[in-house]
Amino acid sequence: MKMQEYQGKELLAKYGVPVPKGQVADTPEEAAEAARALGGVAVVKAQVLAGGRGKAGGVKVTKTPEDAQAFAASILGKELYFEQAKGNLQIDRVLVEEALSIAKEYYIGITTDRGSQRNVFIVSSQGGMDIEEVAHSHPDAIGRLPVDPFLGVRDFDIRRVAQQGGIPAAEIKDLAPFLKKLYQAYVDSDATLAEINPLVVTTDGKFIAGDAKISIDDSALYRHPELAVYAETSEETDEYEKEAHRRGINNYVHLGGNIGIIGNGAGLVMGTMDEVKRAGGEPADFLDIGGGAKAELVKNSLELVLSDPNVKGVIFNIFGGITRGDEVAKGIIAGTESVKVTVPIVVRLAGTNAAEGLAILKGTDLIPAETMQEAAQKIVSLVGSD
Repeated sequence: MKMQEYQGKELLAKYGVPVPKGQVADTPEEAAEAARALGGVAVVKAQVLAGGRGKAGGVKVTKTPEDAQAFAASILGKELYFEQAKGNLQIDRVLVEEALSIAKEYYIGITTDRGSQRNVFIVSSQGGMDIEEVAHSHPDAIGRLPVDPFLGVRDFDIRRVAQQGGIPAAEIKDLAPFLKKLYQAYVDSDATLAEINPLVVTTDGKFIAGDAKISIDDSALYRHPELAVYAETSEETDEYEKEAHRRGINNYVHLGGNIGIIGNGAGLVMGTMDEVKRAGGEPADFLDIGGGAKAELVKNSLELVLSDPNVKGVIFNIFGGITRGDEVAKGIIAGTESVKVTVPIVVRLAGTNAAEGLAILKGTDLIPAETMQEAAQKIVSLVGSD
């Protein structure tokens, strides 16, 4: 779950992470009042779940409340094109913040590194830029710190990663408390990303989060009902991904091809996509029903995939561990009964209760396959013959 900037800053402020004074506004009049409360001069920022707001025309420093109102009026309710989103996003609210006296801009990020199986700090003196661009142009300006989950963030670790990232030694003492509070917020909220870009160093030497991109693990939201209220799908540009969220299907990506792909486990689904491509087909989606999926989830997943008119065939690739083949089969049957199926469906079932599942599917129009490769070849052949 991605959080808007103002939401991320609200979360960070609870942990004592310094953030600018600000207020969210839904109308131009509210923007003017917020700017007036800040003394007149303010920064007005469009609130969207995409980067590159400045390039899109969604950020402006205003000198008076009237200027803030005029700029808010020019973007609220309008759509701006965002390169990162590859499309237009509607602006429904703005964040009006105090204008900081900026001396320097740094980059601070925390994310999950599957290679080291730890959370990793990324620190760079090249703030205000995309970290990908920094990695490409100035790889020596990035410091990385895998954090021991038992020991946490220690002072000498901070000194080392800050020096690697090009942070002056004189500033590290003041940076350390900021990083520790940020890390605590990240861990406590089950985040998968906490990115501060820029981390502002003011002219009086204070560290303030100039921006905040926070992503929370969807699977952990049951532990954080206070964060679940931040969940938003209104800015997703893809209607099928919106529908997936409405149905409680968290691991779905719409790809636009003609063969729907449903499997259990991200690796298995990606492998199925590769086999479909190798056989000459084009995946319409990535849909991982996860482990232990029940019939209702399988039914909802099939209905979602079949709602795409571009889908000319569907492949199920299920390898049962905690996922039971008979439950999957029941879900497939329920799905085919709830919608009119006019495309071929190939099913590969293996593992737990696979024989029971295949017995349930016997006598239907569903097409069995013994291996992933065979399933991919069959569905591509059937789709190609239409």
